[in-house]
Amino acid sequence: RLVLVTLALCAVQTQHGVCAFEKISSQKPSSSSTLKASTSHNKLMSSSTTPPTTTTTAYGTYPLSGDDTTDNNNCRNSEVLRGGAMLTTFKTTQLLHTLKVLSYFALWYALNVIYNILNKKVLNDIPAPVSIGSVQFGVGALYAYMKWVLKIAPTPKLTPAGKTSISKVGIYHSAGQLLSMVSLGAGPVSFTHIVKALEPFFSAAVSALVFGKWMKPQVYATLIPVVGGVGYACMKERSFSWLAFNCAMGSNVAFALRAVMSKSAMTNFVGDNLGPSNLFGVVTIYAFLLSIPSALMLEGTKLIPLFQQALETTGKTSQQLIQAICVSGLFHYLNNEVMYLALSNVHPVTLAVGNTMKRVFIIVASVLVFRNPVSKQAAVGSAIGIGGVLLYSLTKQYYEKLEANTSTNTAEAAAA
Repeated sequence: RLVLVTLALCAVQTQHGVCAFEKISSQKPSSSSTLKASTSHNKLMSSSTTPPTTTTTAYGTYPLSGDDTTDNNNCRNSEVLRGGAMLTTFKTTQLLHTLKVLSYFALWYALNVIYNILNKKVLNDIPAPVSIGSVQFGVGALYAYMKWVLKIAPTPKLTPAGKTSISKVGIYHSAGQLLSMVSLGAGPVSFTHIVKALEPFFSAAVSALVFGKWMKPQVYATLIPVVGGVGYACMKERSFSWLAFNCAMGSNVAFALRAVMSKSAMTNFVGDNLGPSNLFGVVTIYAFLLSIPSALMLEGTKLIPLFQQALETTGKTSQQLIQAICVSGLFHYLNNEVMYLALSNVHPVTLAVGNTMKRVFIIVASVLVFRNPVSKQAAVGSAIGIGGVLLYSLTKQYYEKLEANTSTNTAEAAAA
């Protein structure tokens, strides 16, 4: 049912939304429109033997009483009412947009929790993380391709510059996911996601160092409890693994680059028919092609023996194992497709914060399903880190609003 809901949501999502308030306000006349209407009425009254009974402004047609003061007041009152309607429309549009973003995040969380549980079960049966990750990419690439063949979604057409841009996103997506797979295979799900709670730190670093987008020092200061909390959670952790830790850290870097580059591709013209869903479909195809050499080099000779071993130790049939891999690949694609829908509506750092909050649900779910013990220290450190992420989000939003208000006041002062 969750898959069907996701498919329906992705099918009906719009690629570009236009605020109704902007449509209306762009048609607003100058402040002298009512006066001009009244002047035009007076001219008509003096030049015509039959006085007109109505007058027309940009806001509509209004009845004339014959008294200029009354007519002007009627027009102004009508404009005030129309302005109230515009404000109501604007607030309604904002509310709908907020609900849409919240629905994307809720569905993304649910799909991601299911994917992580299914994926860990597959890795427990077949410990070949790079090959499993490559197959999951292949399932997603096939799904995207079939959407275009069956005309469920328009076929994307990339420009030469778009191919270069999206190929880079594909590299980061492939690297981030394969490193995550290795980390998940080397340790508990909870440990990997504790380390990956550092993603906002890397997202902020990438935005500043690579793209020159710096924030206030107070915002960076809120990242201290994030780093400190995760570090404290990992110290003396019973399930600590350097392989899991290093791969999770590398995944953070890759996914931070992916988010920023994907947002750039969404805001710049890289081709036709490239909404969030189609963009992720193209990224997945690139990631799949790039993952094949890694899978062959690292696990090419091990995959078949590991698959045969899984048949003997788990008691499952080959059909059941293949089906489990394909289902996990489908959930991987769907949860990332919904994530791209969320990214198209928020800032990459906001997405990173949401991604970190999502890990709370994943950690709790993994502990309940796999019964992996989480030490008191890990729980305290995780709580500090996630609390720091929330503080970071609120501080960042505060200074962004403050900067926006300052810019608006400066522009108004200059215009005056």
